[in-house]
Amino acid sequence: MPTYPDSHDPDARQRLRRSLQAARRRLEPCQRHRATERALARLCRLPAFVRARSVAVYRGVGGEIDPAPLADADPRRQYFAPVVRNRMLVFRPWQAPIWRANRFGIPEPVGTDYPARAMDLVLTPLVGFDPAGNRLGMGGGFYDRSFAFLRDRCWRRPRLVGLAFDVQQVDALTAADWDVPLDAIVTESGVIRPKPAPAGIG
Repeated sequence: MPTYPDSHDPDARQRLRRSLQAARRRLEPCQRHRATERALARLCRLPAFVRARSVAVYRGVGGEIDPAPLADADPRRQYFAPVVRNRMLVFRPWQAPIWRANRFGIPEPVGTDYPARAMDLVLTPLVGFDPAGNRLGMGGGFYDRSFAFLRDRCWRRPRLVGLAFDVQQVDALTAADWDVPLDAIVTESGVIRPKPAPAGIG
């Protein structure tokens, strides 16, 4: 596994990002499909998911694991999609009849805004991760800014769970002061729970 030792070196960060994106793209379509099915099956057994009633999901792009089928097939929970507003994320009901592409070309639902604090569980896309729960995203910082309140330990929700393929794991990511770690990462081969695992993640 690669190691990313310096979160303050933007060139190193970008090189690792490109390397992990390339590894993800190299997965064969059938391999990607099987891995996605296994990861989503593991997610559905995760106690934090079983208990959740409001779940934020995303539409997979660029070879990401796509959790959208969960929202389309599960009537027992309220599903929401992230929407970019003023460099932050708000969340809107998934079942909105109208979706429009944002400035990144990613579809977003049109509807009522809900704050991050209203979610029980948030599924996050990622480019890379390490066993400590550190996440390497696309570089926009939207998730870290939107969930910065979770660094205050008085907040116990939402739980942040990353979805990724095994090939996206690295040995170590150096966390910056503003990074918000994940509570768990689900891949096709298992669930990674950073130590110490938060109470209630399962």
